[in-house]
Amino acid sequence: MRTSTLGRTGAAVSSLGLGTWQLGADWGDVSDSDARAVLDAALESGVTMFDTADVYGDGRSEQLIGRYLADRPEADVFVATKMGRRVPQEPENYSTQNFRAWNDRSRANLGVDTLDLVQLHCPPTAVYSIDRVFDDLDQLVEEGRIRHYGVSVERVDEALAAMERPNLATVQIIINAFRLKPLETVLPVALDRGIGIIARVPLASGLLSGKYTRETTFAENDHRHYNRDGAAFDVGETFSGVDYESGVAAAVEFSALAEQHGLAPATAALAWLAQLPGVSTVIPGARSPEQARANAAAGEVDDLPPAFHESVVELYDRYFRAAIHERW
Repeated sequence: MRTSTLGRTGAAVSSLGLGTWQLGADWGDVSDSDARAVLDAALESGVTMFDTADVYGDGRSEQLIGRYLADRPEADVFVATKMGRRVPQEPENYSTQNFRAWNDRSRANLGVDTLDLVQLHCPPTAVYSIDRVFDDLDQLVEEGRIRHYGVSVERVDEALAAMERPNLATVQIIINAFRLKPLETVLPVALDRGIGIIARVPLASGLLSGKYTRETTFAENDHRHYNRDGAAFDVGETFSGVDYESGVAAAVEFSALAEQHGLAPATAALAWLAQLPGVSTVIPGARSPEQARANAAAGEVDDLPPAFHESVVELYDRYFRAAIHERW
């Protein structure tokens, strides 16, 4: 497993981490035993980065991780969580009082005194301009409640605004073969300033696995069913914001590209992303041990040739650039 330094945290983390939104049961039901089996498989495969949030399953994901790591004190796992989505998304709700309450809740859920990394969870754009917000985060660090803080963003302009903050350690942003704008705008700045980049939605909600067809259906409590029009949260989080039928068609071509290089589509998509200059870690989710192991294996793939990257860009330009590039 490749490793890299997670920006200003200074922590060495696996290039393939584990996103745990699924473990909160927001992608369909996941039992406690199944969740622990996923965590086992990830840890055994060299994953040392777990990403969660206080709203995943209303805290269930944090609690599962906390209990799991308490049973494995020898495990050297860096846990990144998020806060801010427990209230209506108004800038004034990103208050000192709420920060402390959310921090207390996450520390209790995870069973720790100090959180490794807390990320503002895709807050309203105006929040990035509020000095007091970042003063509060600095205070939480000073008090030992958190070690580092970062942001999770929807758009590149939000990432660029956040990276102006001197103590920001990381930026989490959607990057995948169907969402290339951050390569042009965010990664160069992050590299220059030593800010860690956590790449989320790396498989475009599963499209890049090549397993879906136009006829594929999803459970009613799966966001790929209920959020296709952005009814619940930013539509860019679901299938990376691309039209589903176009995504399926592009995924067929991506699968053929991956096979030309002897790789499964999901492995190729994750390996390509993990190897991009400036990407610290990639956080695919997994609902089974087999999926967790397969995702982690992408961190061991040899360097892909420049021609692979060129083909990804060509595919994006042809299918998606005109429709989504300016939106996020």
